[in-house]
Amino acid sequence: MQSDGVNADIALREVDRPVPGPGQMLIRVKAAGLNRGEFILGHGLHKAGTAKQIGMEAAGEIVACGDGVTGFKVGDRVMGRCPGAFAEYALMSESETMLMPSSLDWNQAAALPLTSLVVFDMLVVQGHLKPGEWVFVTGVTSGVGVSALTMAKALGAKVIGTSGSQEKLDHLKALGLDLGICTREPNFYDALMKATDGKGVDLVVNTVGGSVFAECIRSMAFQGRLATVGYVDGVLKAEMDIEALHAKRLTLFGVSNKLRTAAQRSAAMPDFKKLILPLIETGKIVPMVYKTLPFEKLLEAKAIMDTNQHLGKIVLAGTSEES
Repeated sequence: MQSDGVNADIALREVDRPVPGPGQMLIRVKAAGLNRGEFILGHGLHKAGTAKQIGMEAAGEIVACGDGVTGFKVGDRVMGRCPGAFAEYALMSESETMLMPSSLDWNQAAALPLTSLVVFDMLVVQGHLKPGEWVFVTGVTSGVGVSALTMAKALGAKVIGTSGSQEKLDHLKALGLDLGICTREPNFYDALMKATDGKGVDLVVNTVGGSVFAECIRSMAFQGRLATVGYVDGVLKAEMDIEALHAKRLTLFGVSNKLRTAAQRSAAMPDFKKLILPLIETGKIVPMVYKTLPFEKLLEAKAIMDTNQHLGKIVLAGTSEES
């Protein structure tokens, strides 16, 4: 993808096969997940006037290991953060790689690593979610939203979510959604207070942005936490109720990998493997894949994402005949 700072041009190119350096592994990519953030130029992931391989998470088979790799070997089926994932071959860092749970196929595995680690950051690392608490997800039918729903339910929480599609909300009831609110507007306060017996929600996952920020603050419980993970509405400024922040002892935090070092990104990986991977292995958390398309149809996949047709993740699949 090449950017002029405003627009992005996406084109398929031939590049040399990467060579793994120390602590890296060369992966034959079987499938890769789409993430909205890498296509939003406002997120600052791409410098103007530069070309960059895109794709951020993948599942595949290890074909070569660099020096110092001890936890994996050639032939292992793995998943993880993977810069340049929309390719036949890509590099993974050992510290950001996981063995694929046997319960997953390639497409499900590709839909999991980045999104699930982001959600783990929101719910557990920074969100300190406890069983029985209320989680509220704006845009619950997005990839991050569905992952937040399934992980929160597996951790014993109750979940409320918004979406502009009642059909999608109805579908998520099978995944444990306790209450779906069909709206794209900041008008959910009354419904949240009714559902929580006037207490408010304990943890907010805001995938929408500034247009719903003030209503989220208003809807929070005492000592509530709010995670900002995206701003698909393009609204980057919002009113702040400082009195509510003060009196209710609220915690507001951002969830982004933009400025984090590799060591910072991978710091939570041991806890994720210990707490979440067993829930995936036993089927308590199942990645939701909306649609799988071949790598050559990236633009079609992006169009599906841009028009919010999907429920869950969109995945690009390689040419492997193996499922």
